[in-house]
Amino acid sequence: MPDGSILSAAGFAVGAARGGLKKAAGEPDVALVVCDAPTSGAGLFTVNRFAAAPVQWCRRHLPSPRVRAVAVNSGNANACTGEQGDRDVQRTAELIADLVGCAPEDVCVASTGIIGHPLPMDKIEAGLRESHLRIGTGEAHARAAERAIMTTDTRPKAAAVRSAVDGRTFHVGGMAKGSGMIAPNMATMLAFVTTDALVAPGDLREFLREAAGQTFNRITVDGDSSTNDSVIALAGGRSGVNVTPDGPGAAEFRQALLAVMDSLALQIVRDGEGATKVIEVIVEGAADADSAHRVARAVAESQLVKCAVYGCDPNWGRIVCAIGYSGAAVQPHTTTVHIGPVCVFHNGMPTGADARAPMHADTVAVRINLGIGFGRGRVRSCDLTREYVRINAEYPT
Repeated sequence: MPDGSILSAAGFAVGAARGGLKKAAGEPDVALVVCDAPTSGAGLFTVNRFAAAPVQWCRRHLPSPRVRAVAVNSGNANACTGEQGDRDVQRTAELIADLVGCAPEDVCVASTGIIGHPLPMDKIEAGLRESHLRIGTGEAHARAAERAIMTTDTRPKAAAVRSAVDGRTFHVGGMAKGSGMIAPNMATMLAFVTTDALVAPGDLREFLREAAGQTFNRITVDGDSSTNDSVIALAGGRSGVNVTPDGPGAAEFRQALLAVMDSLALQIVRDGEGATKVIEVIVEGAADADSAHRVARAVAESQLVKCAVYGCDPNWGRIVCAIGYSGAAVQPHTTTVHIGPVCVFHNGMPTGADARAPMHADTVAVRINLGIGFGRGRVRSCDLTREYVRINAEYPT
């Protein structure tokens, strides 16, 4: 769906407003997602041990069969803020509960931004009240919400898919933010996914976990895992399509959810701070899937590889070096490396082939065959540029 969004699924509305947390004049920084009825909700959250107050709140209350809203702010992470941070999350949930008519426990809360600063609750509350007044289901509402959750992002990120089961249509839509502090284990980003399929909360979490394992957990920008970030899924059931893991429609739902989350993950990598290219590392022939992922992750996160991609330098030596320190089972004499279609390293030796041309593509593909098994894995990353250093050197604390 070219113009798809978090509102492509029936039963949801969004609003966004400016509370004044961001410095950029006129930019929204508070958003509200509202369900028109109690809704199945599930989430996956950062593995960072310094998880922010809103993450801890959502962990306590998800999965749930009765989610009514998600309140989001950018510009302040509400992380490492102690008991005050916990009270501010509670206060936020109570405000939204009063506005939409539910219990505070039925409200999810998410924050992103600077760590260690107390939330300016006067601005948060004013922004959320205004967001509630602006609730709607139009394209402009969706686009405003997408902008409201951005931090160092340069563009909004949204996706949606329409699918069908036995002639009945359902939708999966979503929006995300993320540009830096992107690493594995479903940390480092905010993503919100909606569907008008009917899915039980526990089943929704399992579908979410499966899809995240192939998408959000297979991207990296800089190897850092944030204190905050989360993916929250809501399943309202307005389509009348009932989905269970082993029942009719499970395959269609998995495919639709995977497509939306994969699109959002790719958009995050493509918008990596200062990025000019996407790096796609595909590993085959590993001892097992875990080994393949280890190798792909090591190559994708190698600063030397990322710098070489930025400089359009087909430096296969840096790739081989990363393969070697990945910790996976590797046999140099069976290892082959391609950059794009060009084989640069075969069975432990350089080929001498010229791979400069594929280094100029928008997506630089690195294919590695370890030649020892059937394990396969893929990780996406982006190049490391001067602009990345500038952004993070100047980011306020």
